Amino acid sequence: MKQNTPVFPQNFLWGAAIAANQAEGAWNVAGKGPSVADTIAHKPNMDVKDYSGHMALTDENIRDALNGLNDQKYPKRRGIDFYHRYKEDLALFAEMGTKVLRVSIAWSRIFPQGEEQQPNEAGLQFYEDLFSEMRKHNIEPLVTLSHYEMPLQLSEKYNGWVHRNVVDAFVRYCNACFHRYKDLVRFWLTFNEIDSIHRHPFTTAGIREEKCAPGQAQQDIYQGLHHQFIASALVTRDCHAIIPGSQVGCMLTKLTTYSRTCHPDDVQATLKKNLENYFYADVQVNGAYPPLILRDLELRGIHIEMQPGDLDILRNHTVDFVSFSYYMSLTESTQPDAERIPGNTVLGVKNPYLPASEWGWQIDPVGLKISLLELYDRYQKPLFIVENGLGAKDEVVDGKVHDSYRIDYFRSHFAQMLAAIHEGVELMGFTSWGTIDIISAGTSQMSKRYGFIYVDQDDNGNGSLARLRKDSFWWYQKVIATNGSDLS
Repeated sequence: MKQNTPVFPQNFLWGAAIAANQAEGAWNVAGKGPSVADTIAHKPNMDVKDYSGHMALTDENIRDALNGLNDQKYPKRRGIDFYHRYKEDLALFAEMGTKVLRVSIAWSRIFPQGEEQQPNEAGLQFYEDLFSEMRKHNIEPLVTLSHYEMPLQLSEKYNGWVHRNVVDAFVRYCNACFHRYKDLVRFWLTFNEIDSIHRHPFTTAGIREEKCAPGQAQQDIYQGLHHQFIASALVTRDCHAIIPGSQVGCMLTKLTTYSRTCHPDDVQATLKKNLENYFYADVQVNGAYPPLILRDLELRGIHIEMQPGDLDILRNHTVDFVSFSYYMSLTESTQPDAERIPGNTVLGVKNPYLPASEWGWQIDPVGLKISLLELYDRYQKPLFIVENGLGAKDEVVDGKVHDSYRIDYFRSHFAQMLAAIHEGVELMGFTSWGTIDIISAGTSQMSKRYGFIYVDQDDNGNGSLARLRKDSFWWYQKVIATNGSDLS
């Protein structure tokens, strides 16, 4: 019996993704206030695989950043000047065939200190112009409301999301966006990689250990996470009310983890890792804390303070779809000799069967199919891959960038996406990270390049900022034009 050839859905959303704090620059233009990202310095002498060192901040670091005006030391302040060049860049994205572009709104452009009663009109207008320009090119906006760029003042005043007042501030900000862009944006994400609050609590939630009571950092992180869950549910409710037909998704770092061996201790450790990873989407999709997570928190002496009605809010306002980032898989082991290597700002045990990128991230296309099957089986909601890509040190030779390694990476992952769709997964779309070279989230480097478009800028900010189409640009253009039927 002849089987059907796997194909992508006719309305599949092919696209790409960037974040405001890594691309826009213009960190103090038109009334924008400082964000947590504006205080992250590039540390050139540190191992690029040491994410904890790159992303750790002290109160002294914050003071130095606020007193210093040296943008060269703080790459996310300059980005790639997308703020001034977005029309040029969108024209390139449209030439590539982009159907959807994931971007984020810098909260501190709209509410510079985070708690103003009225939004900054210049900030609102910038994003209105951006989304309108996207629409001119028939590019669908997919907008993240919180992507590592909360107003710094909320960290200074409240230790970030630890305080309940930040929920009210976030809801006010989101409502301002929904009202202003209701005719331009229908796909929204609440928090980027909400689970990352444990890996880098400052950039994710404005939480600094120095502001926590001694020994209370984990307690405060879980409290901040609960406040983000509540905020996500409230703005999902409001988005549905303000923008009829809108869709709101959660966003998870998919850290698919295999057991290093079949030793029961390794299997048990792996099970716990995966349950922890699913926890964040469980709350936003199912509307409740998983019982095993609640028991684990109880055993660890962590108590989440909830207000009356919080559980009803979570239960009544769940998300419409599940989005996630996927770059690599990990393995887990209890054995002391297990070698740990870096991934997406996380360490995992090395898998001897997989190659790795220059930054040590193990490349596992089949793991993407496994992730899709697991997520769809667990939630039975539409899925959206909103980050996937390969960071590499691209070189310009005779005015060209021959990045066949990037084409190979995407080709192998797209084939596994097709296989998952063939097996019944409902996949809405795919946005590569990122469509154009931007500042790295973890190490603040420019030399770790992900884009289909090369940007002439080095780690110190030197360069013309000229844009150059890589070989992968033309390949992805063909993939989109054929709806993934031609991956050659």
